[in-house]
Amino acid sequence: MIKLIEHEHELDRKLLMKTLSGKKMLSYMRAYGPNYEFCRFYKITDETGEGYMFIINSTLIICGDGSLRASEEINLFVSMNVPFRIEGDQSILEGIKLTERYQVLNRTIFELIPDDAPLEAIEEHVEFNPKLTDVYAILSEGFPNIADFSLWYTDTSHRCRHGISRVFTYRNSTTASAVFDIGSTVLIGQVATTVAARGRGYAREFLRWLAKFFNGLGKRAYLLALDVRVSFYEEIGFEVVGREIVLERIDVEKDSIAKGMLEEV
Repeated sequence: MIKLIEHEHELDRKLLMKTLSGKKMLSYMRAYGPNYEFCRFYKITDETGEGYMFIINSTLIICGDGSLRASEEINLFVSMNVPFRIEGDQSILEGIKLTERYQVLNRTIFELIPDDAPLEAIEEHVEFNPKLTDVYAILSEGFPNIADFSLWYTDTSHRCRHGISRVFTYRNSTTASAVFDIGSTVLIGQVATTVAARGRGYAREFLRWLAKFFNGLGKRAYLLALDVRVSFYEEIGFEVVGREIVLERIDVEKDSIAKGMLEEV
């Protein structure tokens, strides 16, 4: 059975705090609550186990208790909603019946391990509270498929106001965000550099600074990378802590708003 969640206490916080996907779900519940049409939460219960689904714009996240599998009901939910991206519990994703509309992508989970190199000179170029218009200008050069400004701005500013997310820029040309900051865990995403500033090592410097910054706050920072970016993060010295698959539609134009939120890798 799939049931729409109407109250935050219906989420099992202990279960969701076990994974990055679950923590993302909790962070969006904290930011938005259960009453927005574009941000919906569901509880799943069947004979195999229980878990939760969360759909934000066109991204679906599924979290299970370890025994939940992809039932006919879950597959029906996917076929009815046709999200652009599906991520989360790997044992469930592996059982989803894919059509020709979807492809399987590999994603690597990195932990941002701080090193001993001096970083004091970097911080003076870090903007802790940049204008979101400036951030979007950088992102639009790095992500041609970024959602339109109004959608991105509304979501980003809302999450920042509720203390779930933080946005940074470096040397007015590189940006990165804490997609969520919950408990002792931070997920870093939306990393981009303007075309004019590429090749100068700004992203590398900035990510190393972020690793040390969040470590100093007693937090462990992670990021997610598709195959094309894995070698870059390995060269920085970040640690691979996991690998997973995500399902993504191939029948949507790259600049289509149907892609929903900006990919956080």
